[in-house]
Amino acid sequence: MKPGCGEGVTFSGDDAYNPSVMSTRFRWIGLVCGLTVGSVFVAAETKSQDAPEPPPGYKSKLEILAAFGNGKLEIIDRDVPLPDGVVLEKDIDYGNADGYSLQLDLYRPAKIARPVPALLFIHGGAWKSGKRQDYHFYTAAYAKKGYVVATATYRLTGQAPFPAAVQDCKCAVRWLRANAKKYKIDPGKIAVIGGSAGGHLSMMLGYSDDPELEGNSGHRGISSRVSAVVNIYGVYDMTTQVAKDSETVSNFLQGKSFEEAPGLYRQSSPRFHLDKADPPTLILHGTIDETVLISQSDALAAHLKRLNIPHVYGRLDGWPHTMDVAKPVNDYCQAMMDRFFATHLPLPGKKH
Repeated sequence: MKPGCGEGVTFSGDDAYNPSVMSTRFRWIGLVCGLTVGSVFVAAETKSQDAPEPPPGYKSKLEILAAFGNGKLEIIDRDVPLPDGVVLEKDIDYGNADGYSLQLDLYRPAKIARPVPALLFIHGGAWKSGKRQDYHFYTAAYAKKGYVVATATYRLTGQAPFPAAVQDCKCAVRWLRANAKKYKIDPGKIAVIGGSAGGHLSMMLGYSDDPELEGNSGHRGISSRVSAVVNIYGVYDMTTQVAKDSETVSNFLQGKSFEEAPGLYRQSSPRFHLDKADPPTLILHGTIDETVLISQSDALAAHLKRLNIPHVYGRLDGWPHTMDVAKPVNDYCQAMMDRFFATHLPLPGKKH
């Protein structure tokens, strides 16, 4: 993905932060080089007085580069060792899509006395790249905190276009619920978390109930509903002009233009599925994100507010796309998620 301008979401031929292609360090430098200055102020959503403060952002790309270059901006270690007391099961088959094995990795506490909430992390990569292991730094941390955590592979655009990715991720939720007894999961407490394309898919899991989006990859008859959504700089509306003009979006949407298939663009937009019965949502987004513009999350927050759906909006001034590879932002994001989960998916014996 490359920076663009205008409303909504901007995509091009390059992937936004694909660690399988290059290291975090050099990708961060390349990403920062594309930033521009500026943000639009909107009223912040209501937060409790003890909510964590977002880290100070930057006014320009030069400030970010300088902070990175002189060691003042720390980048997270993506390959953290598995914490003590956490069990990792890799390459679990959670479904089968037309002969293609769908797999997930499961992180869980070694000792679980009572059923606990489950968290499903969905990776980004413009729906065409990325891998489930990209979120190891989150999944390992949240298993250590006491959750059963999954990160799932889904079919990318090159394998199958929309709605395949949504169908696969819904299947992963059904797998978690089907295996709740085995892994001591509370089937009534499943949250979905994702960044960028993964944020879009997380919202689709949280807000859509179209039978066509369920797919037939496995565990039919089991609910794919989730109890909470965490959207980290994801796409809320595919019908903005910039999205309509995006080759990446059209490729994801079966190669169709908006003029050819306006219904497909609406069906793939969380905006057109959201209603008052949908789950609590945490939004995390930086104001100088030029891959998915802040206007996407501003519109989502306004929509949630109109519907009176519980939500928290972490709007970080002066931070770009993939901002959570910066340690101060990652610390903030985890603190916000900790509070959000404590409220909506509390661990047994713990009260917010």
